[in-house]
Amino acid sequence: MNKCLLPAILATALLAGHVQAQSAEVKGDITLTAYSGIFQDKYVEAVIKPFEAKFPGVKVNFFPVGASSAMLGNLRSQAGDPQTDVVIFDVSTSLIGDKEGLLAPLSAADVPNLADLVPQAIVKEGYGPAVTFDNLVVLYNTEAFPTPPTSLSVLWDKAYAGKMAITSMPSILGSGLMVMTSAMLGEDYTKSVTASAAKLAEMAPNVQTFDPKPDAYTLVINGTDVLATGWNARGQYYADQSGGKLGVMLPKEGSILQINTINLVEGAKNPETAKAFINYALSPEAQAAFTEAMFYAPVNAKAKVSDVATARTVAGQLDKMLPLDWGWAATKSDAWNQIWKRQIISAGN
Repeated sequence: MNKCLLPAILATALLAGHVQAQSAEVKGDITLTAYSGIFQDKYVEAVIKPFEAKFPGVKVNFFPVGASSAMLGNLRSQAGDPQTDVVIFDVSTSLIGDKEGLLAPLSAADVPNLADLVPQAIVKEGYGPAVTFDNLVVLYNTEAFPTPPTSLSVLWDKAYAGKMAITSMPSILGSGLMVMTSAMLGEDYTKSVTASAAKLAEMAPNVQTFDPKPDAYTLVINGTDVLATGWNARGQYYADQSGGKLGVMLPKEGSILQINTINLVEGAKNPETAKAFINYALSPEAQAAFTEAMFYAPVNAKAKVSDVATARTVAGQLDKMLPLDWGWAATKSDAWNQIWKRQIISAGN
């Protein structure tokens, strides 16, 4: 045997042995709580199944929930006996969970892939980082718009009265729309949302529903509504699935960056396997796979994503994102929610 090859062969054998040992240590069932619907379908295929293949002794049970606020409610009700090990939900909700002690801290020793995340992904030192990036968009029915709209102001066009689905707070689609409306009006939302609230109240009579069911994407595709607010990743996916009936518009006035975080639940029953899953979910391969599957922008700087997919994610539109401190926004959530209920939604009745 060539003596020059011996060190390399030994190193390869040692690495293989380490991987096998690591796989043997990571075992048991964990429960992941995350978004239902198409998110669940794509996440299982792109992330969970490859993780289970890598760690044969692990079973990831996906518990689907429709909204971040409902996930937070579940964590609160189970605080004494958590039934979830890992949770994926929006950043404003995770910051509340951090504050209430519902989520556990993570370190680079626990999750080595933290070292390769882009700066925007580190939401709060020591806690769950971003796992996906997305942005708020206006959805439109392409048959109703031979010329695609370009401005947020289309939501105030009386020509579409009764044909709009606008998701209100407590969803962050509602708080995001308020911030975008403030930008359109030249208002500094960090000081006041009086002007944007009044403007959204003017829009309210045009709205067919503030609680789209089954979802805004379906309502626009089937023509029940012709305009809606939604998320770019799902919008891009459904644009393809609908054969082009659904259009996706990033308003010229700008949008907001939506961040989903991945978190270890305090008191998780299988924390070591949960940490291994979080590490895999943040890996370049998992990040690239989910971006290609559903157009969420990756958070790992080493993820290799096709140019075609990148162009349809927020990664190609970061210069159009409005500044928004989600930690600060979380402190305004209750007050803004009341504004939506009392001033905006009520104006449509």
